[in-house]
Parts: sequence; C-alpha cells; structure tokens
Amino acid sequence: MSAFFLWGILPVFWKLLDFLPPSGIVAQRTVWSLLLLLVILWSRGLGSELKQALRSPRILGWHFLSGCLLASNWLLYVWATLNGHIIEAALGYYLNPFFNMLFGALWFGDRNSRWQMAAIAIALAGVLVQVPTVGHFPWIALLLALTFSIYAVVRKRAPLGSLVGLAAETSLLAPVALLWLFTNYPNAAAAFGGSWKHALLVIGTGFATALPLLCFGHATRTLPLTTLGILQFLGPTLQFFIGWKIYHEPMSGVRLGSFGLIWLAIGIYAVDARWRRERI
Repeated sequence: MSAFFLWGILPVFWKLLDFLPPSGIVAQRTVWSLLLLLVILWSRGLGSELKQALRSPRILGWHFLSGCLLASNWLLYVWATLNGHIIEAALGYYLNPFFNMLFGALWFGDRNSRWQMAAIAIALAGVLVQVPTVGHFPWIALLLALTFSIYAVVRKRAPLGSLVGLAAETSLLAPVALLWLFTNYPNAAAAFGGSWKHALLVIGTGFATALPLLCFGHATRTLPLTTLGILQFLGPTLQFFIGWKIYHEPMSGVRLGSFGLIWLAIGIYAVDARWRRERI
C-alpha cells in the first residue's frame, strides 16, 4: 500500500522537474537511487552480497533484464506526465493488475475464476472505448502496463531480494545514465537545473524512486501476483484524480465511461476475491 500510494502522488513531483527532459530525469533518478541504495546496503552489512551477486553471469542476466524493463517504464511514465498524459498513464496502471493476473496464471500457476476472466475482458473493453476519445490507440497505457507487469514477473523469478536486487538493477543502469549526463550537459550546474532548489528536487528523485520500489520489490517476493493486483488499484486512482482535477486534463463523457468499465471490472474482481477467500 505504501508503494502504490507513493506512485499515485508522484505525478505532482515529476511536474516540478519539468526543467529537465524526461531522459534527464530518468538518468538522475537512476544515479541518485543507486547512491541511496548503496548507503542502505552498507548500513545493513549487505555490501558484500551485492559484490558477490554482480560476479554471477546468471544474476547479472536476470537483473539486467529487469533493469531495462524498469528504465523503459520510468522513461515512458515521466514523458507521459510531463506531456499531459497523466490520465492515460493512470489507465495503464489500472490495466497492470489484469496483466498480473494473466501472467500469474501463465507462469506461476495462479488460477483465475470465470468472474476474474470476465473482469479482464471488461477492463480491456474499457481500453478500446478510449480509442475514439483520444484519437489514437492508447499505446502509452498498454506499454506502461506491459513493461511493469513483465518487470514483476522477472523480479519474482530473479534470485536476489528486493533491496539487493534493486541495487543490482540500478548498478547496471548507472553507467548508461552517467554517460548520458556527461554527454548532454556542459557542467554540473546545468545537470542540476541551475539553482539550489532545482538541485534538491533532482536529489529527491533518488528517494522518490527507491522507496516505493523497495516496498514493491518486497511485495512481489512475498505476495501472490493476484493480491498485488487488488492493492495496485490505489495508485492509478490517485493519478486519475490528479490528472483530472489538479492538471485539468480533458475528461469527456466517453472517456469517463471507459474508466467506468474499468472500475466495474475492479469491483467484479474484488467481490470474487472476497468470495473465494470466504470459501477457503
């Protein structure tokens, strides 16, 4: 719940960083997340575990894959937020739990009832309703949902725990991020936005990135993906209202109706989950 609440309100924070391009924000959040994670690792005496993990080709492969998925999701989400697509991004994170259910059934043997499958179909219908409203296929939403759901699958299969695993991912991404920063900014002042207020916001990307991911990484390893699916609706609901009420993104009747279908799917899924739990 902590992870999804923080992700729900993060559009407000990313909007404050509009003095940087999306790629610059992703590069900064990668570097500062790694620094924060290294401090946490060494304070807990886990530094040697990270060093040992980075010597294993198998571990490197798993966490390089998860790191690439994570960076792709970050870049698309920040771009969407800064370019007036917060509501479409929220649509993606509404769909994310339904992809989790499908992938959980495919790769982890999770069983979905007929009502859950009906919920998935209704949610996808809600996506299709958005096509005439936004004038294009909601590719932002689908790519966000796919990259993050596949990231959850990879993290569940990856050998490292949430903290060391996230540190491994950011360690593998950091050289690319640093190279981008050095080649695109003439000096450190430009990379930090030219003022101490902007610099504090840039440093804050590490906390904004690492804290919810640590919570989520722990949850993926200790909870079924189906349970994550239920909790995950908190984040996009906050994003939806922030995009609509705070940043006044367009909300037509048809678009609101499409979200209504998704909320109906959520309701069906939640009721079915409760019935299944009571029968157990």
